[in-house]
Amino acid sequence: MTTTTPRTIDVALGDRSYPVWIGPGLLADATRWRTALRGRHALVISNTTVAPLYLERVAAGLDGLHWSSFLLDDGEAHKTFANVGRALEALAQLGATRDACVVALGGGVVGDLAGFSAACWMRGIDFIQMPTTLLSMVDSSVGGKTGVNLPAGKNLVGAFHQPRAVIADTDTLVSLPDREYRAGLAEVVKGAAIGDSAFFAWLENHAAALNARESAPLIEAIARKVQYKAGVVARDETEQGERALLNLGHTFGHALETAGKYQVLLHGEGVAVGMLLAAQLSERMGMSEAADTERLHRLLAAMGLPTAIPAGMDPEQLLALMRLDKKNLAGTLRLILWRGVGRAEIVSGVGEKDVLAVLERAAS
Repeated sequence: MTTTTPRTIDVALGDRSYPVWIGPGLLADATRWRTALRGRHALVISNTTVAPLYLERVAAGLDGLHWSSFLLDDGEAHKTFANVGRALEALAQLGATRDACVVALGGGVVGDLAGFSAACWMRGIDFIQMPTTLLSMVDSSVGGKTGVNLPAGKNLVGAFHQPRAVIADTDTLVSLPDREYRAGLAEVVKGAAIGDSAFFAWLENHAAALNARESAPLIEAIARKVQYKAGVVARDETEQGERALLNLGHTFGHALETAGKYQVLLHGEGVAVGMLLAAQLSERMGMSEAADTERLHRLLAAMGLPTAIPAGMDPEQLLALMRLDKKNLAGTLRLILWRGVGRAEIVSGVGEKDVLAVLERAAS
């Protein structure tokens, strides 16, 4: 990718505010991110796919510190308590003190587990996000949500723990497999679908350029999505209200991921299908028009994303998994739906019969 000045977006949280840097060459630019490490110890948590590609660049910036690395196997199935325990053991072996820092080098799985491990060690130490997938750059690395999965569902255990900085080196996207890259585009679409109709139209006009990974449009898309999320997080850090809107498609999507045992759909793919299901449910409930649903369908398809429930998934099982969603209140479904492009809202007491009807139609 061509050299360009990094974009900087600030997540404004008072004395816990932090920068998000977006652009090429940032992992090797230790003069930019080294100041975020305040102590003598650092643990780099990565995985067996990312570390061979990028750990050496990060290691050069850690010169002079007492540091080590802990590597996960690649994939959502490894975001477990067992691996949190191993990460904490690695911190213990390092002799990490309260001013230590965990560096998350990888995608959303690495970032979530590393952040949760940092939140647990000595009741909370610093961590830095170095996302290497498009999905983690535009979503999971920003906002402080950390956690691990249980067999019963995704992200049922976690903590809000904000990073010290986010370093989104867009050079890492060159090596990203097409499927992983497209999964990240789903989260970009999600941000526009929630609250920015102008950005949605921009994405429609730039879908081909984004599919081709053109540098300038890609950095612009990442920056616009991060800017939107940063504003929401600043207003509602712990998801008491507005921040829940960022979960458009996630209740459906998490159920799909869990039903597939995290082997069938990537997170972004689950979000893509989930967004479309949410749009279909909104239409069924009279909240939106068929034209809105079709517009979303066209954009997701143009970006090569799935738009149907995978074969063999049982609608009744999916509904049962949706009942475990963290947004539900008083035993009733609480979903993020919309009134058309850019107008998402929280809807409580959604009827299970309507949800099941949408699932059954999509699965047929």
